[in-house]
Amino acid sequence: MEFLPIFFDIKGQPCCVIGGGDVAARKVAMLLHSGGKVTVVAPQLCATLKGDADKGIITYVQETFSPEHLNQAVIAIAATNDRAVNKRVSEVAKAHHIPVNVVDDPEFCSFIMPSVIDRSPVIVAVSTGGASPVLARLLRARLETLVPASYGRLASLAEKFRGKVKQHFSESGQRRIFWEKVFQGPIAEMIFAGQEEQAKGALEKAITESADTPPQGEVYLVGGGPGNPDLLTFRALRLMQQADVIVYDNLVTPQVLELTRRDADRIFVGKQRANHAMRQEEINELLVKLAKEGKRVLRLKGGDPFIFGRGGEEIETLSANQVPFQVVPGITAASGVASYAGIPLTHRDYAQACVFVTGHLKDGTMDLDWDMLARPNQTVVIYMGLLGLPVLCQQLITHGLTPSTPAAIVQQGTTPSQRVVTGTLESLPRLATDARLKPPTLIIVGKVVSLQSKLAWFKPDQGSEGNFALTRNN
Repeated sequence: MEFLPIFFDIKGQPCCVIGGGDVAARKVAMLLHSGGKVTVVAPQLCATLKGDADKGIITYVQETFSPEHLNQAVIAIAATNDRAVNKRVSEVAKAHHIPVNVVDDPEFCSFIMPSVIDRSPVIVAVSTGGASPVLARLLRARLETLVPASYGRLASLAEKFRGKVKQHFSESGQRRIFWEKVFQGPIAEMIFAGQEEQAKGALEKAITESADTPPQGEVYLVGGGPGNPDLLTFRALRLMQQADVIVYDNLVTPQVLELTRRDADRIFVGKQRANHAMRQEEINELLVKLAKEGKRVLRLKGGDPFIFGRGGEEIETLSANQVPFQVVPGITAASGVASYAGIPLTHRDYAQACVFVTGHLKDGTMDLDWDMLARPNQTVVIYMGLLGLPVLCQQLITHGLTPSTPAAIVQQGTTPSQRVVTGTLESLPRLATDARLKPPTLIIVGKVVSLQSKLAWFKPDQGSEGNFALTRNN
């Protein structure tokens, strides 16, 4: 983040706006709406500000700017049409540690005025850091439809009961769980329907009943997808935000992990070749232990939990220990990465079947059904096969596929760092070595790979190191 998002209480505090035009009038209106005492410094005023001055709503100083005008100010806004004046206001304010905003000139700002959705006491602010105020307004317009006015009434109800809830629930975690149930359940719906008295009664009852019930833990087994956070499901996002503990794998990208609750505990249990942070049996027992402590546990996995994710083993243990759980599927690497690489896994002219296998080496060999994998008119997708790529390609050729069979390997698919190397079974091992690919990768074998050059639609940033697609055919 380039700016720290904060909410500043200026009620009754002196605020200084330099400039008297329509732009200044909009900033003055926002300061007044927030309770500030506004002084406007300008040689002349627009009609709106003149009306405010005549009514005594603002204090008007009919002068050009001088440093003394900021002597008492807790916040300063420069909104003149003279960049030199705006720059001077910024310099003086910063020298006196006064927060300053220069309209449409981020270079001189110490803070940015956001687009605001006002559902007081709920306030949502949207900013692009000054890069595009128009985009911020468009985002605000979209969010306006998602945040009904009744959310303000819901927040006011919560404020009235905050002290009582704190008395009944001594631990902050218990209070958080209680409020989440209130905000996502029937009490919130009563507020939305205008039934505020019924909501108050229901909330009183809920406090008493919940205080007598010990918290129950639960495990959310969630697929984090192939890496791009845009590919998460709505349900995954909701559970990621309400979990108390995050137990996550090596394949979960930082961008996906960033969407979990910031104050949740995070436990890394990832596995890399010959380097396991925690054995699978230990992970299973950890999930049981955390849930029995009354915690809501997010077991976050890359891809889909039930496709080479060992999710089945984990919920077997949970079930045996009577631990409640729910499963949220994720987009598995095969479908997500292939789509972003421009390789359809099935195509009526090239492949009528698709097979997923893992490519781990054991003692230098792969224990796979090679005859089945070498059948014609199908696509073979190999997870975790980078190290064994030479063995894989040679075995497929030995068991019947031609050396010229199209094949591809994709590194960090669906992310800005995606790299795609295409070739044949004969050439792919050499091309992957030349490209210095690193895990995570996905290997795709079959005639559908020949479509990649025509169908590749995802173009990572060519200007960033490592963010490019590499394609070679021989």
